[in-house]
Amino acid sequence: MADYYSPTVIEPTIPNADMTPLERLLLSNIFEAEQDGEGWYFFAEEGPTDMISVSRAELEAALAASRTIDSSANAYIAEHLAQIPAAKSEVDLDLGGTSWEFLFQDIVRRSTTLRYVIVIMSFTCSKMRPDGFGGAATLITADNVKGKSTYDIIEAFLNEDGLTPE
Repeated sequence: MADYYSPTVIEPTIPNADMTPLERLLLSNIFEAEQDGEGWYFFAEEGPTDMISVSRAELEAALAASRTIDSSANAYIAEHLAQIPAAKSEVDLDLGGTSWEFLFQDIVRRSTTLRYVIVIMSFTCSKMRPDGFGGAATLITADNVKGKSTYDIIEAFLNEDGLTPE
């Protein structure tokens, strides 16, 4: 069986002051995080995760501390918390229904210092499979989330030379 990985780096460091407590909690569970001065450097050695597990108390506290700040994370997490029994102290959140790119977009929208966030991702595989290698770059601004994969770039090159992808 082949294992697929998508090592990812987020640039630049995200200022701590630009994130809500809830965004910081979510992003530090979706990615690995290291404090970098007054901010956080987010990355993933194997790839961002869609399924996170956090304590209910920590999640509720982060949500309560974030409610007055405009963030799409607030409504998403509040809705999911309402569906989980109150007695459950550890919460498993499937974030497949949302996108971490939009968490960064909310941060950029509110930030007085960030104009954009760049995501650089590589695709690797434990076996030499043609679908297991490549990469992608994403630019996140206040108004757009756009990206291209290496396959998009190759397709553009082929089209420029009048060739059709096989």
